[in-house]
Amino acid sequence: MERGNNGASLPKLNIAFVHPDLGIGGAERLVIDAAVGLQQQGHDVIIYTSHCDKNHCFEEVKSGEIKVEVLGDFLPTNLAGKLYIMFANMRQLYLTTKLMAEGKIHKHDLFIVDQLSTCVPLLSAFGKRSRVLFYCHFPDQLLAQRTTLVKKLYRIPFDLLEQLTMNAADCIVVNSNFTKSVYKRTFRLFSQKPNVVHPCVGLETERVQDGDLALYRKLFPQGTRFYLSVNRYERKKNIELAIKSFALSTESKHGNVKLVIAGGYDDKVLENKDYLKDLQKLTQNLGLPCFTLHYSYWDQQLSDAEPNAVNAKVLFLTSISSSLKDQLLRETDLLLYTPSFEHFGIVPLEAMKLGKPVLAVNNGGPLETIVSLIPNSNEHESTGWLRPSDPKEWAGAIEESRNFLGVADNIFTVNGPKRVKGLFSRKAMTDQFEKNIQNIPWTAGKKNWLGYFMFISLTLSVTVPAALLIGCDSLGFGVLSASLAILFRSVPTLMCIISAFILTRCICI
Repeated sequence: MERGNNGASLPKLNIAFVHPDLGIGGAERLVIDAAVGLQQQGHDVIIYTSHCDKNHCFEEVKSGEIKVEVLGDFLPTNLAGKLYIMFANMRQLYLTTKLMAEGKIHKHDLFIVDQLSTCVPLLSAFGKRSRVLFYCHFPDQLLAQRTTLVKKLYRIPFDLLEQLTMNAADCIVVNSNFTKSVYKRTFRLFSQKPNVVHPCVGLETERVQDGDLALYRKLFPQGTRFYLSVNRYERKKNIELAIKSFALSTESKHGNVKLVIAGGYDDKVLENKDYLKDLQKLTQNLGLPCFTLHYSYWDQQLSDAEPNAVNAKVLFLTSISSSLKDQLLRETDLLLYTPSFEHFGIVPLEAMKLGKPVLAVNNGGPLETIVSLIPNSNEHESTGWLRPSDPKEWAGAIEESRNFLGVADNIFTVNGPKRVKGLFSRKAMTDQFEKNIQNIPWTAGKKNWLGYFMFISLTLSVTVPAALLIGCDSLGFGVLSASLAILFRSVPTLMCIISAFILTRCICI
């Protein structure tokens, strides 16, 4: 049965996601939302992963709403804290080999792969009826640290592997137009033109837990207003921009106004600890009293220091719950989203969904999510302000925001939810996924040739040296050939084995 390219609606498909580690990060949230959305459209969906802890995953996985199968979790993830990318590739290759050995690779119409593209050529070459869509959150090679010559040399084969394997997919999509521009600059060898499928946020709101509501009321007595920044405690998030701009604004002079800094924090991560200390020192140098509250034991801290927390102008909160985060977003005057060149950015959407305006840097993903206010021009659609990463510019935007936030039914209470529902809801994302799936060439014989080419090259790189070293007439080469033939069960595999045999014979002669 042909699918797509015929103007008809997408028929029911058997879809498999392949994801390295199904935890609770942003990439995992996207995979779950895409899986749930496609399943709700009537498709059969399963997620294959190398690791999934049922105590550290999203509710849709815990409840069994989405089927998940773990393959290869017994394999190591690193060697003495090193070689993570090598072991990640090894784990994914094991997962893919397991799918081939058990015949599951032939059961699916479509594989949706993200983060790690090593398996793409194998899925493309050996899924007899299947196609492969790759979702690129951001080029992995641009995220890797290359602090020494050894690390630079170590990354070269993996960078090349990423470029070649990713482009073996039948379709590539990215999470934003910003990532699309980075993709074009990064991948130039056999590079496809990717489409954009934005991540989404759920339109439902979480009920605030009783404990979180009690904490909120202790920290924010009636009449308190606050500005909010939500980011991990990492230097690249540029949280100091929020602190400096708040200090420059007249808002910091009002006794009932605070700045709240909330975000992911791990006491075992040195950068988190050092950066928090630097931010605390900055607030003190600016003459802003601060208080740091670690969410995991807030009740113990507040028992002796509640007045200090209440009187602080800058409040640092670490690793808060999603329930408390939603409560802060619901009650804040303005979200200060500080990172520059962010790949996409989910937090602004979470604020807009609740009718709150966002002040963000005017580059990267926020250019696509936030409509910057132009007074007397676009009040009917604006959702915040976009400004250069400069404290004076941001302080000016904070002052300007007071002219609009002072109105009970301000424009953002309507514009934000409307924009999120129309462009960044799960339905909107699912529609974009189905549109890209529909446009994949489903006709027999129109699969991506790069997958076959890479597989043949890889197989020859194994069989030819083996034939030369142990002899093409040896028992060892016979066992290797039989194993490959049984595992891959394909004509290209037999061609590679025969080619290795003939080539070795010619060399020996």
